[in-house]
Amino acid sequence: MCSSDLLLRGYGGDETLVHQHSVPAAQVVANPDRVAGAELALAGGADVVVLDDAYQRLDVLRDLNILVVSAETTRAVRWPLPAGPWREGFTALGRADAVIITRKRASVEAARRLAEELQAEFTGPVAIVHLGLRVFEGLVSGQRHPASMLAGKRVVAASGIADPESFVAQVKATGAAVQVATWKDHHAYREEDVAWLAHASRRADHVVITQKDAVKLRDRWPANAPEPLVAKLDMEWEAGEDLMTQALDALVTSLNPQLNPSNE
Repeated sequence: MCSSDLLLRGYGGDETLVHQHSVPAAQVVANPDRVAGAELALAGGADVVVLDDAYQRLDVLRDLNILVVSAETTRAVRWPLPAGPWREGFTALGRADAVIITRKRASVEAARRLAEELQAEFTGPVAIVHLGLRVFEGLVSGQRHPASMLAGKRVVAASGIADPESFVAQVKATGAAVQVATWKDHHAYREEDVAWLAHASRRADHVVITQKDAVKLRDRWPANAPEPLVAKLDMEWEAGEDLMTQALDALVTSLNPQLNPSNE
């Protein structure tokens, strides 16, 4: 079996905690110097190092370069930051070994149109993933609830993330009556912010937050306030799962030939 480390910059600290909570079997290394972080991971016994949000890090040699693009960006002007939502222009597609298109509020048709556009310029595997909201989890208790429980309820959707619009759209899709509370990405919640959310949880039927916000609020939530519900995104392959599986299997077996079924 291969051991794996997840390497990320660690900006804000929240993403590091999210990964640690979501992938407890992996070692999470936060280091803005990706080369030094990779060396630390390898020294710790990692066979595979997964770099998060590192497509532009050309100083790190990678065995499989996966370009992740959001179908929601098809609605925006395709200009690089700060004028638009893209990190790079279309020419960056040439560095990819595989492409994964994600969608939250975008339609499956929009994702498929983007896939067709990319496949006209790219010969590698292109997959589509739906990040859907089907389950909520109690912030403190961990109790799981179906998304359908919010239908007709008064809900405060609170977040400090880069794309609050998708989060709000997903909560509204449950049938809830939604009030929106938004902070900047990587927001460091102050005591007055926590107090505001606790007050909101007493007045509304539910306060709903993202996993990224949950890691910063879980240990600070007042015991006398109803717990928020954490939105748990489920990943569903809508196209290209077999192609991505083959690409990942080929990578892992090249690192550890004993994992190749033909050797059994």
